[in-house]
Amino acid sequence: MAKPAKKLVIVTEKILLKKIAAIIEEAGATGYTVMQTGGKGSRNVRSSGQPNVSDTTANIKFEILTPDRDMAERIADQVAAQFFMDFAGIIYICDAEVLYAHTFCGPEGC
Repeated sequence: MAKPAKKLVIVTEKILLKKIAAIIEEAGATGYTVMQTGGKGSRNVRSSGQPNVSDTTANIKFEILTPDRDMAERIADQVAAQFFMDFAGIIYICDAEVLYAHTFCGPEGC
């Protein structure tokens, strides 16, 4: 049986990876996925795919499944407050269904 969840997506600069991962873990999320990404937004084109000397200009995308909207918003609020005045980024929340909830919920259950 599917378990309702919220998928939090954070797209931002790679230099923030460890700091954002720490926020996610401290919030109690059971895990996350990170991908290198690129695109165009209000701050122009990022990570065009062209080789460069440093990957500090690369973007990453976190996907985090949370059991409820409250956890997703707590993570989003902390990330935005700490980093988005100085770094590019966007955050959005989507509805999701986890099909194998026993691996999503953690040892204490859902």
